[in-house]
Amino acid sequence: MVEISDEDFEAMVGAVYDGLPEGMVAPLQNVAVLVADQPPGERPRLFGLYSGHPLTGRGFYGFGELPDRITLYKNNLAGASADRDELRARVRVTLVHEIGHYFGLDDARLQELGWA
Repeated sequence: MVEISDEDFEAMVGAVYDGLPEGMVAPLQNVAVLVADQPPGERPRLFGLYSGHPLTGRGFYGFGELPDRITLYKNNLAGASADRDELRARVRVTLVHEIGHYFGLDDARLQELGWA
């Protein structure tokens, strides 16, 4: 388990996001990336969660819509990581995985691509 402050974790998430390919992040519209702790006992234990309407399933979408959300669960990511390098790698895989859901990719396709 990695001990990391909320501020340092948020900075890590920001740095990982900033390091993603431009072609992956430039098309994101109205998406908030959030950091939270998943409540104890909630199942399944997740590293991240996409909440919103994938691009492939959108009809009219625009003014007044709440942003889609990608939530990264700090407690689960840190708990599964031996050091900060491993944590950073898990954050990257999880962030790309959840962005994949935004683009309409399912878990099977993300697994094929190595992002599950």
